[in-house]
Amino acid sequence: MAERRGWAEDSIYWSEQRRRWVGVISLGYGPDGMRRRRQVSGRTKRDVQDKLKALHEEVDVGVKPRAGYTVEKAVADWLAKGLSGRSPRTVMMNRHILQPVLAQIGRKPLRQLTAADVHGALERTAESRSTRTVVLTHNALERAIRHAEANDLVSRNVASLVTPPPGQEGRPSKSLTADQATAVLQAATRYRIHTYVVLCLLTGIRTEEARALRWDHVDVEAGTVAVWRSMRSHGDVKTERSRRTLGLPQAVVTALRAHKERQDAERQLAESMWTEHGLVFATQLGGPLDAGNVRRAFRAICSAAGIGENWSPRELRTSSCRSCRTEASAPRRSRGSSVIRALERQR
Repeated sequence: MAERRGWAEDSIYWSEQRRRWVGVISLGYGPDGMRRRRQVSGRTKRDVQDKLKALHEEVDVGVKPRAGYTVEKAVADWLAKGLSGRSPRTVMMNRHILQPVLAQIGRKPLRQLTAADVHGALERTAESRSTRTVVLTHNALERAIRHAEANDLVSRNVASLVTPPPGQEGRPSKSLTADQATAVLQAATRYRIHTYVVLCLLTGIRTEEARALRWDHVDVEAGTVAVWRSMRSHGDVKTERSRRTLGLPQAVVTALRAHKERQDAERQLAESMWTEHGLVFATQLGGPLDAGNVRRAFRAICSAAGIGENWSPRELRTSSCRSCRTEASAPRRSRGSSVIRALERQR
């Protein structure tokens, strides 16, 4: 007779219905008092023994294996619970960049995921994505698995063992030349965001800082602007050093005064439909400007200026920094932005 297995020993048997060897491990009792078991199967008895051994190792280190818990489910849990307090835009961005990887390894059980699987998925992603996107994808996947690791759903984070491969060359950062900046300023005079373009180009403040700028932070008489807010999720500026007070060129002061008069006229025209937010740059009804609307308007300005549409508002800041660096190295007698001089000539 076959010897009866002892208490708490694993069960291994042949299933005629499945035509496979099946192994069962007991994980104790759940909160409802029912016994919790896990099954594994394999073509040979040895395969089942190896899988049961791996299950025991996970149980010994405190991992609570869950049947059918895939990489896709781990990512969904992280997006739903691991990013609490983050803005919807951050959650959407992480969900978007993980899609190419999930299309390749999303259905794989998280317990069976290997570093080779992660590296292979990143390599295929790198064939059509920039290096920065590949790095962001790797970081997001690593954080998602770490979230599962913290909840005892996997024994180790295999993504942390992988170095992301280089991807394709991304869109290079650009800056306007003096002639291009002059053309943009001339074309912008026909658009509502003219003063927005003048301020960002001549002071270098970020586009999200300009959209959050309030009139009580602007002193036209003193020629200063206090950059203390932005359109980020918590309303604060990007870094601690970004909270600053800037002196304004006379061209910006003049543009702001004209902009204030136009906004007052729009407020009177809108009457009761106007919603007061105290914003320097607002819609025709006083509401905050949408980033997409600013991008579209700026591309239209660039197209009208004859420099093409492949520009974004953030490149006004890089153009400003480039001008500052150029003129900082110039002799004192020749300092003074050529862009500002061109704007003065327009007036």
